[in-house]
Amino acid sequence: MKIAVAGGTGVAGRYVVEALRARGHEPVVLSRAKGVDLLDGTGLEAALAGAEGVVDVANVTTMRKKVAVDFFDRAGRNLVAAAERAGVRHLVTLSIVGVDRVRNPYYAGKLRQEEIARGGAVPWTILRATQFHEFAGQVLSGVPGPIAAVPKAPVQPIAVREVGEALADLVVGQPQGMAGELAGPRVESLVDMARALIAAGGARRRPVLPMYFPGGMSSGGLLPTGPGLRGTQTFADWLGQQKVTAPA
Repeated sequence: MKIAVAGGTGVAGRYVVEALRARGHEPVVLSRAKGVDLLDGTGLEAALAGAEGVVDVANVTTMRKKVAVDFFDRAGRNLVAAAERAGVRHLVTLSIVGVDRVRNPYYAGKLRQEEIARGGAVPWTILRATQFHEFAGQVLSGVPGPIAAVPKAPVQPIAVREVGEALADLVVGQPQGMAGELAGPRVESLVDMARALIAAGGARRRPVLPMYFPGGMSSGGLLPTGPGLRGTQTFADWLGQQKVTAPA
């Protein structure tokens, strides 16, 4: 089965492509490097010709609401329209657990992406997944200064490889609408994750200052609230497999 992967060179996209190939399917990467631009539609028609499914894991790195909403709106509209014209039978979109409960500028863009998928003519599935194990490192890298202010937040992190495998399984099946939430095997403290990453040499060594963050994150807004698949790799297992080198 030919399946297009929007964002197939990204963190999650690479694992989707790998999982599809392992299952005997033909993944087609939609990225600028492959001559496809989701924001203006360039190359979409040719890339989607003959595709039966699309996995949307396209992403933008920003904490500005306007940038996030603009990206997911334009990319989503172009992708859904092109998929409809190509006769795609199933669109699977990756989203985030808690995206509708936690106030976050980036999440506003993800909600727009969900809205476009739900409103299109292509049968769809939206999979909300919890934060990846890499989340603690991303938080630390975004905090300058001699002290790292880290949100006091419970999270249930999952291995990105397991997310890629779940997306590959979903796209070859029947559309489900909102799929069950995908989460890691256990609840962790983001503060403890950050400290463990620093101790392992995976982030610049400095004190971690736990901070209460408004908007729902510190009160458990990122945790799953319903049934769904659960991953198997814990954060500790993931960290033990990393070859981490502390930034200078």
